[in-house]
Amino acid sequence: MSDPDVSGADVSDADVSDPDVSDTDVKTEYRIAVIPGDGIGAEVVPAALTVLDALAARFGFSLRLDHFDWSCERYLRTGSMMPDDGLDTIAGHDAILLGAVGSPGVPDHVSLWGLLIPIRRRFRQYVNLRPIKAMAGVPGPLRDGAGVDLVVVRENVEGEYSEIGGRLNRGFPDEMAVQEAVFTRPGVTRVVDYAFELAAGRRGRLTSATKSNGIMHTMPFWDEIVRERAARHPGVEWWQEHIDALAAKLVLAPGAYDVIVGSNLFGDILSDLAAAIAGGIGIAPSANINPEGTFPSMFEPVHGSAPDIAGRGVANPVGALWSASLMLGHLGRADAARALMTGIERTLSDGTVRTPDLGGTATTRELTDAVLAAVAT
Repeated sequence: MSDPDVSGADVSDADVSDPDVSDTDVKTEYRIAVIPGDGIGAEVVPAALTVLDALAARFGFSLRLDHFDWSCERYLRTGSMMPDDGLDTIAGHDAILLGAVGSPGVPDHVSLWGLLIPIRRRFRQYVNLRPIKAMAGVPGPLRDGAGVDLVVVRENVEGEYSEIGGRLNRGFPDEMAVQEAVFTRPGVTRVVDYAFELAAGRRGRLTSATKSNGIMHTMPFWDEIVRERAARHPGVEWWQEHIDALAAKLVLAPGAYDVIVGSNLFGDILSDLAAAIAGGIGIAPSANINPEGTFPSMFEPVHGSAPDIAGRGVANPVGALWSASLMLGHLGRADAARALMTGIERTLSDGTVRTPDLGGTATTRELTDAVLAAVAT
């Protein structure tokens, strides 16, 4: 185990595809559960579907789309984010494409625990994959952000975001709240193995986020398992960083990192921080992966429902488009996934069509049309 060279690192055009998906035996029809959700989700998902239709025609496959109105709007109307049999309804789909969840009229814990978290846990989507890349034409907050190309692998179904805990003495001066973190050996092992395998297929460098100097049980346990699994991947250089120092180093020298693996909480925070470094969460994708393929995986942009701009037609569709590219790669359509990413990068590098979050005046439709044109060439 060695420390990274935080002065900078050479960055290749690294692969971020799911290491457990093969290009062999590729299907020609895919059944996709489409959940636009709330706010700008209803604007960026149709944009992604438009581009997916074009790619399907170009590369000779078809998409069977099943649309679901599961959302905060549905919650306000019916009292639930989705029907009681909702998860059974989509269990047989090949993938799930989600827009965004959240509304000012519904508490966040209601929307998350009523839809997103049940999907992740029921379908064993224990890997949250968050690729981060500085793209030409996308301004970032750092003086020198060029060369940023990393992936955050976040444990997605246990850790700090558990259901174990409660409140006591509500309304009294001695009111208290207890929240338990849950780290299991199988849970940590499988996400760490995934991260090592991903790093082996990229630049061979892995960083483990920890806080074992302050959290005395779960984090040393995490560190022990990372060390054990590292012995099975001798070709991967690895080190561990305390989460506070790692957050600082990501800002100072993001190009030094390749694959970062962290717990549910640490991975959540680091992935948003890294996305901001690369130009903002408006372009950031994510994939909730069930690596074994026993259940459908879910793909979603990370920008949230953005109610302040919803309905104005100016939402940036790139996060949804990039998420759609991840979905294509997971389904084994590497050709279409690469074509979509190339189209996104060409459009952004050109710089003439940008939505307001990127300093431009383009609409969602105009940026989508620009990517469509790039994909067709």
